[in-house]
Amino acid sequence: MSQGLSLVLARLRQPRVIAEVIGGILLGPTVMGRIPNFRATIFPEDSMVLLNLTSTIGLVLFLFLVGLEIDTRVIKRNAKASAVISVAGLIVPLGLGAALGVAVYNSFIDPSVNYGYFLLFVAVAVGITAFPVLCRILTELKLLDTTVGVVVLSAGVGNDVVGWILLALTVALVNASTGLTALWVLLVCVGFVLFLLYPVRWGFLWLARHTGSLEQGSPTPFMMTVTLLIVFISAFFTDVIGVHAIFGGFLAGLIIPHENGFAISLVEKLEDLVTILLIPIYFTLSGLRTNLGLLDDGKAWGFVILICVVAFASKFLSCGIAARAFGFSFREAGAIGSLMACKGLVELIVLNVGLQANILNDITFSMFVVHALVLTVVTTPLTLLFYPARVRVHEGAASKPKKSVEKDEEGAEHRDSRVQEYDFRNRFTMVLDRLEQLPTAMTIAKLLQPPRALHPAGTDPSLTKSAEAGLSPEPRQHSISIDTLRLIELTNRTSAVLRSQEAELLLLNDPVITTFKTFGYLNRLPLQSSLSVVNYEAFPSAIASHAGDSKSQMVILPWSRTSQNVTESQDGDGDTHANHRLSFDQTNSVVHSEFVRKVFLNSPTDVALFIDRGISHSSAGLEDQHLFLPFFGGPDDRLALEFVVQLCANPSVKATVLRIVKTEGLAQTESNVEGKGSHLAHNTIAPPTVYGQHNTETRLASDTADNVIWDRYTRDQTDHPQIIAGALSRITFDSEQTNRPLNSVVEAVENQTASLGAGTNLVVLLGRSRRLAPESHQVELLSLIEKRRTPIGTALPRTLGDVGAALIAVGAPASLLVMQAALSL
Repeated sequence: MSQGLSLVLARLRQPRVIAEVIGGILLGPTVMGRIPNFRATIFPEDSMVLLNLTSTIGLVLFLFLVGLEIDTRVIKRNAKASAVISVAGLIVPLGLGAALGVAVYNSFIDPSVNYGYFLLFVAVAVGITAFPVLCRILTELKLLDTTVGVVVLSAGVGNDVVGWILLALTVALVNASTGLTALWVLLVCVGFVLFLLYPVRWGFLWLARHTGSLEQGSPTPFMMTVTLLIVFISAFFTDVIGVHAIFGGFLAGLIIPHENGFAISLVEKLEDLVTILLIPIYFTLSGLRTNLGLLDDGKAWGFVILICVVAFASKFLSCGIAARAFGFSFREAGAIGSLMACKGLVELIVLNVGLQANILNDITFSMFVVHALVLTVVTTPLTLLFYPARVRVHEGAASKPKKSVEKDEEGAEHRDSRVQEYDFRNRFTMVLDRLEQLPTAMTIAKLLQPPRALHPAGTDPSLTKSAEAGLSPEPRQHSISIDTLRLIELTNRTSAVLRSQEAELLLLNDPVITTFKTFGYLNRLPLQSSLSVVNYEAFPSAIASHAGDSKSQMVILPWSRTSQNVTESQDGDGDTHANHRLSFDQTNSVVHSEFVRKVFLNSPTDVALFIDRGISHSSAGLEDQHLFLPFFGGPDDRLALEFVVQLCANPSVKATVLRIVKTEGLAQTESNVEGKGSHLAHNTIAPPTVYGQHNTETRLASDTADNVIWDRYTRDQTDHPQIIAGALSRITFDSEQTNRPLNSVVEAVENQTASLGAGTNLVVLLGRSRRLAPESHQVELLSLIEKRRTPIGTALPRTLGDVGAALIAVGAPASLLVMQAALSL
């Protein structure tokens, strides 16, 4: 029930706790409990004891994870503002909560319940902030690195800790027979807290170091045993002294070190069992105690509305006004107030503690459950309303990054890298989201390495020859920088939230980043790194934002090796060779293809998709690299041609550029493609990525640009700079007229591979040509697929374009670099 509801509510950007609470209510007497014999059959009374015990164990472990999330180091960031907001968010709600408790007590509570204890409990229920849910909302909305997120997180830590202390006080008072007993309980509790936070914490840290767990960033089985013993002994002790077992679990979480990712690794070993199996049992039991049918008159619903208004207004106004007093804008203050009013899972735990302690009865329990549900649901939309992405201020940002687009005197827009005719692209963003992409990323980075780093001045024969011929001097020193963007998927797991909070630490210890940094250091490539923890659906927007902020000139996407099938075959001599063939079936590539298409669609700069089909694992390496470019025309092909020239500046790289001129003879209409071909599997994940339509003016302008760039590189002239002349001397230009261009490209690639031999790798550069392409090749692509009997999905041509899809469909033995020029600004 919880999993099913969370899939639906996640689309509405609601935290998982909402699905768990609603699932419990649906299983309880409110809905399904009205089915005859449902309760007696599914939840018989004899099972309640075991379910209670199981849910308590799960709750103890969950509170342990909550304690792990609380990192007191965040309090130091914006400490003054956070402290004032936290205090304001406690004093005002506690006072108004106590006043609200007077009205609720007089209307619904039996006089046998202690009046003072009830007021104290209601004050805590109104004043507490649900820190775990708050962390998840901040992470999901990408607010953790904003000024608002830092302040709310710091204030939430203090608010949460004080709230738990007050709840422990309330439970101790309720369970104690006299005031003196309650005093002894509180003193013992304080002593136990000090005992855990100092000697036990020091001992745990010493043990983690001496077992190697802290150094490895992962607890050994012995450390896991010690950790679980501490959790359950702590829970047992706090339960015995009369507080509650959950406090022991919470306190145990506070002593776990966060260094070197130790806490994250520990959470990963526990979280799925706790959150998927045990916590839903707890919410089911909570739902069995919640009967919204008891709210059957106007008075009850009037109090529900009153509780919601008081709980929200007390938090929203007090925290918002405090934020305004510290200079936050109206929008920022509204977002802070909305976030601090969040309730969520912790509130439900508090209410269940009150029900078990007989402070609340069934009807007041149901009223407060509704209030917790309402305030949690409205948190995300209110935060987005007050604080949309366009007005956010990131922590530490002195000013907003300038756009990488400038205007000349006539108003024409251009990138700063193209002011001069022969400037190469020198700022790249390399996107990495998994370890398997490293060989591919290293290969393309090695291809990009400037010639100066490989061949000191004067050692490249082609450059020396150009200089002797009296060519123009070389342009300014060519160098590149690669900005590595490490993407980690944000899920509902606690470990993902911890990763998001500790992104700076992960940046130093992440194996993908550290390995790529080492590669850059050894090859004298300047590398910068950044890390982002976002939902998978937000990967394309995160890439686009990073590319814009870093003024990147090209985004490079390595295709993951996990998306490829590797088989072995033997040649005539009996030697075994790896046959790398991309698998684009419906099961393992549709999601990734959609992600790539969204990057192509959203990126503000050039994009290159590098599909490694064996080059990174070749024994020949990159010492004798050959490139091949089929040039059809259009902005993407022009970008590919410019990039070929840049790569050939490396003396170990040579290239062949074949200009394809299509002649008449094959009908090209998209209408007769649909519905034909059993080997072109259909999917409806995303529409084709096509930007605008051709007209005579755009077609003429594109053709003119094609001819200009082709003439620039092919005509015989001696005024090229040295580095350009050296690159062009390693490029063979040719042209071909054909009425079957895709077949010609496939044959050319096969001939190139055969002529180069086993010692040379072939990389085919091609424009994606989904925009302003000279003509469509869909009919010929369909014919080629039918002829080769190669089943591919429609995601493939939509992602790579017709030419790339044709090469994949025929199993061309070459790696691909699919390029798309930046969209017109």
